[in-house]
Amino acid sequence: MLGQYLPLFALFALAALFAAGSFVASGLLAPRRATVPKLDPYECGIVPSRDTPERFPVRFFLVAMIFIVFDVEIVLFYPYAVARGGLGLFGLVVLLVFSFAVFESFVYLISAGALEWGPASKSRRSAASAEADAPDSEIVSADRTARTTVRRVGLEGRVPSGSEVA
Repeated sequence: MLGQYLPLFALFALAALFAAGSFVASGLLAPRRATVPKLDPYECGIVPSRDTPERFPVRFFLVAMIFIVFDVEIVLFYPYAVARGGLGLFGLVVLLVFSFAVFESFVYLISAGALEWGPASKSRRSAASAEADAPDSEIVSADRTARTTVRRVGLEGRVPSGSEVA
């Protein structure tokens, strides 16, 4: 009876042996000379000339969570669509429960402000706390152009061509 599981146990043992062997070989064979280029983060070929000016807001990660939630939902919908005849009512109930959980997480992410960032959402938040008749001159201004509001990354030390705005 146990003999039918022997190949599976052998595969797990080989995987564990390979993982342990990889760590041991890396520790023994890897060079230990740390240089400045090796310690620098790789940023798509752009040499970092300064530290990052700000941290990413949590809302960017919430958008990534929405993307992952819908990917997981598609992973469930496709097999259900292929085998829906064999699953019957049980498969439909599981699909509806899962769809409710996905929709509930989507509603939570939207209520947490996953898709609200930028000047418009800042003006809505400041308008709620400020006086109703105060004009919002920071958002609506002649000084706000693409040149002053869009930050260009990776153009340090480069001469902008006619299509690029420095």
